[in-house]
Amino acid sequence: MDNEVNIIINQMAENLSLNYTEQKLFDVSLDERLPHKSSILFILEELQKITFPGFFGNENMAYSTKQAFAGHELSLLYDKLYHEIKAALKYTYKTKEYEILRKEAKELTLSFIKKIPDVQSMLLKDVDAEFDGDPAAKSKQEVIFSYPGLYAIFVYRYAHILYELEVPFIPRIMTEHAHNLTGIDINPGAKIGEYFFIDHGTGIVIGETTTIGKHVKLYQGVTLGALSTSKGQGLSGVKRHPTIEDNVVIYANTTVLGGETVIGENSVVAGNTFVTYSIPANTKVASNQPELTLKLRK
Repeated sequence: MDNEVNIIINQMAENLSLNYTEQKLFDVSLDERLPHKSSILFILEELQKITFPGFFGNENMAYSTKQAFAGHELSLLYDKLYHEIKAALKYTYKTKEYEILRKEAKELTLSFIKKIPDVQSMLLKDVDAEFDGDPAAKSKQEVIFSYPGLYAIFVYRYAHILYELEVPFIPRIMTEHAHNLTGIDINPGAKIGEYFFIDHGTGIVIGETTTIGKHVKLYQGVTLGALSTSKGQGLSGVKRHPTIEDNVVIYANTTVLGGETVIGENSVVAGNTFVTYSIPANTKVASNQPELTLKLRK
């Protein structure tokens, strides 16, 4: 590089260094790091193999016992997840002693491992909901292989366990990866019941404090959001997203806002509806349809 290039690079490096120092976001010790995103994606891949054996790996389940397969995959998962949880804890709680962090990471990882059979059972019910609710589905295998709604739910259900265990960083990394792939944004803090069905899915947003009951169906473009976030961090931990009770259907491009808003059980909300107050059970909700104007082309 010539002298002019070196001068400019050195000047910009100095400017960046000043920014780094001023922000305080990038100050870490030699033994600290954020979780590696590539490792989180590996964890999701392992969870897919464990949850839906024979679908996403190279293994042929006819050539191995199911228990041996599960044990091998769980061992790989434990090792990777333990190291990423430990890194997240170390980065977040800089003052804790290393041995305490190691113990916490082990306990959190084992707590997660213990939940996997229950989450798998939930996800198989979600597969049933997707298949039974979509006449275009040719088989449950097709749903597992190809439905973006099921993938978003799969990632959410495992991320939610880590969220409830108060593991830093990792739950949101997981759900934002699913968001990026599917266009479906489910915060890991949301509480979602059994037999959850997302049809099409693109553009769905489910906020952190949303509660969703059993046998709920959402179509593309549905937002379950907050009425206002103007207070920012002052609203952290406050119920600010709606509650959707059992057996509710919400059609495309509908927005439901507010922590006190409840959509009662067995209700149907039509598409393109804007809801900011509670709806009683067994109700059909629709906004006025826009008037169509027809003119003959000349």
